[in-house]
Amino acid sequence: MSAVTSPLVWEHVQPAAARRLLTGAIDAFAERGFQATTTRDIASRAGMSPAALYVHYPSKERLLFEISLYGHRAALDVLRNADQGSSPADRLRGMISAFTAWHAEHHTIARVVQYELAALTPEHLAEVAAIRRAISSQLEQVLTDGIRDGSFAVSDLPGTTLAVLSLAIDVARWYTSHRGDPEALGTLYADLAHRMVQT
Repeated sequence: MSAVTSPLVWEHVQPAAARRLLTGAIDAFAERGFQATTTRDIASRAGMSPAALYVHYPSKERLLFEISLYGHRAALDVLRNADQGSSPADRLRGMISAFTAWHAEHHTIARVVQYELAALTPEHLAEVAAIRRAISSQLEQVLTDGIRDGSFAVSDLPGTTLAVLSLAIDVARWYTSHRGDPEALGTLYADLAHRMVQT
């Protein structure tokens, strides 16, 4: 397994009980959605009583925020680390390949991170939104570099950035392990993204 698709590490969440609650919440939110998930659902998945959740987290929304923050930071790191290559085309392909593979490999948390934003408080949403803007900026810079050297034809930079990112992000909505290898999917999507912006 490559560094791109290596498992997310939750050891930073301490104590172990808080970590079990967080990973239980990821599964519950992905399966049932934030609104339909109860604190009892989360605690049950963690093998704990419902009251135990409030010892470690002040609310169900706080759990969602911690998941969203970590998931978005991990996705941004993947994109930044993949921004390598001698040309904008190589950089774009590398970034979209890695970003797509990450959303497939980590589809459970990615589904929560991408599709439950509306449940965050305004303050928490603002913090996550700043990371989302950094993700967009990372890709937008590569597209800008390709426009400058004539290798990309992009008439609407923000719209194209959104379209290319959405291509990868949507994988989290439908991906399951029987749908193929995440890295092969990443290669396919990198090719599609490149075709979208070629001159």
